[in-house]
Parts: sequence; C-alpha cells; structure tokens
Amino acid sequence: MADVATLVEQARQGRPRAVARLITLVENAAPELREVMAALAPYSGRAYTVGLTGSPGVGKSTSTSALVTAYRRLGKRVGVLAVDPSSPFSGGALLGDRVRMQEHATDPEVFIRSMATRGHLGGLSWAAPQALRVLDGAGCDVILVETVGVGQSEVEIAAQADTSVVLLAPGMGDGIQAAKAGILEIGDVFVVNKADRDGADATARELNHMLGLGESRQPGDWRPPIVKTVAARGEGVDELVEALEKHHAWLSETGELAARRRRRAAQEVEAITLAALRARIGDLRGDRHLDALAGQVAEGTLDPYTAADRLVAELTG
Repeated sequence: MADVATLVEQARQGRPRAVARLITLVENAAPELREVMAALAPYSGRAYTVGLTGSPGVGKSTSTSALVTAYRRLGKRVGVLAVDPSSPFSGGALLGDRVRMQEHATDPEVFIRSMATRGHLGGLSWAAPQALRVLDGAGCDVILVETVGVGQSEVEIAAQADTSVVLLAPGMGDGIQAAKAGILEIGDVFVVNKADRDGADATARELNHMLGLGESRQPGDWRPPIVKTVAARGEGVDELVEALEKHHAWLSETGELAARRRRRAAQEVEAITLAALRARIGDLRGDRHLDALAGQVAEGTLDPYTAADRLVAELTG
C-alpha cells in the first residue's frame, strides 16, 4: 500500500518519482485513488492547462517540446501529459512521446508522462482528468496536454483544457479537415506549423476564411488567432506563447476561465458517478430482480424503458 500523504508531500516538492507513482495509481484505478484525490484537492486549480491537438504528422510533439523550452525560459514549472495510442499487447503507450522530448529529461522543473488511451475515444485517456490533478497539485504552473492525433473527431481536449490549440500543416489536407465542424470549433488558438513549406500562407488564408464564415461572435468575444511556426527550429514559438497568454488573460478577465473549470469539474463528477453506477449494475447481473426484468422484456410483457426505470429506482433507492 502506498503512503499517500508522503507521496503527495514529495510531489509538492517537485520530486518526479512521487509524481510518477501518483499518476500510476490513477491509471491503475488503485484503491488509494480516492485518498490521492482528497489529498490533492486543496492544491488544485492553480495550473494553466493547454491542450494541443491536430492530425497525425502536424508536429504536435515537436511543438509541445518547443513550448516547454519557451515556458522554462519564463521560469515556469511545466508538466506534459502526452496521450498515445495503446499497444494491443501490453495496453501501454505505443509511441512514447518522451522519446521526442529527451532534451527536457534532465530538467527537474519539467515532468513528462506518456499515457495510453487504453481504447478510450476522443483523443484522451479516461484517466487524464485525474492525472491533470496530480500535475496541478505537484505545483506545475503550465500543463501541456498532447492528444493522440486522430483527426476531426478529437474534440474531447476542449473539455479538459483551459486553452485548446489546433495544429495544422501545409500539404496534408488539413484545409479540408479544418472546414469540418468539431475540430474547427474547439480551437482557441490555431497554429500552422512547418510554415517553411510551400502552401503555408495559403493554409493560413483558408483557415482565416473558414473562421470568418463560422463567426457569430459578439463584441468582446475571443477571436482565435492564427500563428505560423516552424517548431523544429523554434520559429514563431514566442508568438504562440504570446497568443496563449493573451487567451489566458481574456479567460480570467471575462470569467470564462472559472466557467470552463466548473464545466470540467461537473463532467469529471458525472463520469465518476456513471462508472460507479455501471459497477453496481454489473453486480446486479446475477441478481434475480434483473433476471426477472430481462425475462419480462424478452417475453414482451414489459418494455425496456420501464424495466430500466425500475432498475434505476432499485439502484438509487
């Protein structure tokens, strides 16, 4: 059994091994998970969370690494949660984004963790919200969340980040992707990476046009900026950080930051509640009452909605 109080105290001091052990407890849904979350609660809500998403190959890992460098120059403690596809054999992270961020491996003020999706759709792992709480509680000033990269359906990051960054690159069909609902609508900041390639200006113009078509903003609303970068060389990264800081300031000034975090907390509580209810339903599968209801539905003497209402009444009664 892990000594949760000691681990949390060590994580607060910035000890990487303690942070890693806490996130492992989260991923494994360990019995100590409730105690971990209770211990971290007083320290949460301080970090600025930035999510990076986009199609595979646009340079999410390179951009994340470049942002780590920029924020470290500003004296910030940085956490990185890099969500990768799962190995079909081990269930672990398949690509391991830490390989592409080795330059930060020896920096004690940077914590990088690869996390497998384990089959969870939407670009994030089911354990991501709790892992973010661990990094927040460990005193990270900025947390960068890099998603799997599955295309326009990858919109879950908008529910987990204060600011969502959508990356595109010229010559990858991203102009067409950007025109689709979902990925276009979640972006707070858009980045055209690999801007030294032919077609970068055209991609930025097309993106600007699409944003204009979809605009229904009121005075004072945030209009997502478009930043061109060559992340591999660090070009445009300072401008990207400036855009992020402006969005962070706008969120704070308008009250949207608090509203987003309340929505995030509500979704987290709802997910935990639904998981608990699913577990209780699983316990009832061998129960006579559920068998009796299922039999009546199969025979046509009871409809499934009424059966479900009766089951909910039993679970919540």
